[in-house]
Amino acid sequence: MDKFQPTNYTLMCVANGRQFEDTGWVLEDRTCEQPSLVRAIYENKRLTLKGDDYGFYKFCDWLPIKRLLKGSAAPVTFRSEKLAAHLGLKNLYITLNGYSPKHGAKMSTCSFKETEAYSVCGRMGEEEKRILVVASAGNTARAFAKVCSENNIPLLLSVPADNLSALWFEKPLNPCVKLICCAEGGDYFDAIRLGDLALKSPMFYAEGGAKNIARRDGMATTVLSATTTIGQIPDYYFQAVGSGTGAIAAWEANQRLIEDGSYGNTMMKLMVSQNAPFVPMYDAWRADSRAMLPYDADKARRDVMIIDAKVLSNRKPPYGLRGGLYDTLKATDGEILVATNAQARKAAKLFEELEGIDIHPAAAVATATLIKAAQDGKIDPEKIVMLNITGAGEERFKREHEIVYLQPEKVFPLDVEADEVIAAVEEMFAE
Repeated sequence: MDKFQPTNYTLMCVANGRQFEDTGWVLEDRTCEQPSLVRAIYENKRLTLKGDDYGFYKFCDWLPIKRLLKGSAAPVTFRSEKLAAHLGLKNLYITLNGYSPKHGAKMSTCSFKETEAYSVCGRMGEEEKRILVVASAGNTARAFAKVCSENNIPLLLSVPADNLSALWFEKPLNPCVKLICCAEGGDYFDAIRLGDLALKSPMFYAEGGAKNIARRDGMATTVLSATTTIGQIPDYYFQAVGSGTGAIAAWEANQRLIEDGSYGNTMMKLMVSQNAPFVPMYDAWRADSRAMLPYDADKARRDVMIIDAKVLSNRKPPYGLRGGLYDTLKATDGEILVATNAQARKAAKLFEELEGIDIHPAAAVATATLIKAAQDGKIDPEKIVMLNITGAGEERFKREHEIVYLQPEKVFPLDVEADEVIAAVEEMFAE
């Protein structure tokens, strides 16, 4: 492996087009008068892949990173035969994020959230003394915990107590990783609030979610994997969404690939999906509303309890801000689709029978909507279809490994006040 040089890039505000330097952990353009994402503009306009020994960092030309961390794995793309034949699709490609030795997929958390974590943590300077805070419904927390544990990066996780089963690992974690929870009955939004209370202490800083260019460009490696494997940009992109960040990342990667010029000029049609009955972005999109529609908090929590794909339960997604999912779907002539638990379970069973891989509920939602779209004639069977399997191989991985679970340092009530949280989390990391 060659000596790594930090990636050269500038930032651009999507709303006003202003370009400026990334002076550190910049998440927004403070001069912009409206909510907007910022985007990385890379010096290298043409993507040159590194060797497989770089793992996930083979895509480092288009990652906003200062360093390479150990233990990473890249998404793997392969051409489907059996599922493609079943659906009558001539060019179905599956981008696999997870664990499947026969496909060379080696993500030990079995989730594409690893692509976020290795990118975000690679963006950090080694001189950073504050503690990173990540709120998650489960899979993101597992990925950041793995990366931070293996690379000795202090981390505070905030996760709903009802989702603790998602925090499984192949080995005990480094004590630099600490977990707090909101009480049973709370959801992802409650975990975000709890993390925000911890951030009132100067000891901590926010990962940033969708606003963090490293998170989006890490997720974008799924599209880079597919395009460089296929040799051209896909025509359709299927993925389930909770926040929509992965779809935004796919759109941004698509624009970079068009500018590169090596893979054609196709703008992928983004076909994203939600798990009914929790479908707030679907409802807003169907109403052609940039703003999210009112969603009663108690009803939202009840709906989250119903859905299998808990990771798709973001009540405050980056939907309406400039460069967010609304703009993404408008720019790509995209659609938001819906799958029920029953449809997703049936799709997961079919996928495992045909492709030999168990998949996460969110990936099953995406697969279910692909199946229905193909049956309904929404897809040209001759075109190139990319199915982003965002999590896979967990059942197999657990069978083949001894599994341990991360336990919370403290569980807080849903109505907890800031002072109590700050005192507790500062004590956790006191030397």
